[in-house]
Amino acid sequence: MKKSALFPLLIIFLYATSLIAQSNTESKREKFDPSKDPFSDLKTAVEKAAKENKRIILDVGGEWCIWCHRLDAFIDSDEEIKNFLTGNYIVIKVNFSPENKNEKFLSQFPKINGYPHMFVLEKDGKFLHSQDTGLLEKDKSYSREKILEFLKEWAPEKS
Repeated sequence: MKKSALFPLLIIFLYATSLIAQSNTESKREKFDPSKDPFSDLKTAVEKAAKENKRIILDVGGEWCIWCHRLDAFIDSDEEIKNFLTGNYIVIKVNFSPENKNEKFLSQFPKINGYPHMFVLEKDGKFLHSQDTGLLEKDKSYSREKILEFLKEWAPEKS
């Protein structure tokens, strides 16, 4: 086979490989699911948080939200942030979309001005803090320092 014929095949192979890798990365990410019941999810999270001495983060957003995807990818790409988050918090994804705005559930918390948005709850489910994630942004991504500062400020005291 001529070298000129191999080049297009190489391009197609590389493109297909990148699509598969992107698909695999995307499928690992927990999605915002309009069919989930946040009341039930919170009840389960409270039970788990009490046993593990963790706080709860409600991550409010939707699959339509590019910044929600960016935040998930940012956290997933940083081992220190990811480990601190999972070591100190139970995270619940709360969907907000045209299919399900979860208005009844979200009405018990302060008003949200943009997405994604995070609420920090005590292990018993008591509201502690409302976090505008826009304040954690840097350029077209997020600030590692600001996210770590936020997570450390609201982490539970370990005995």
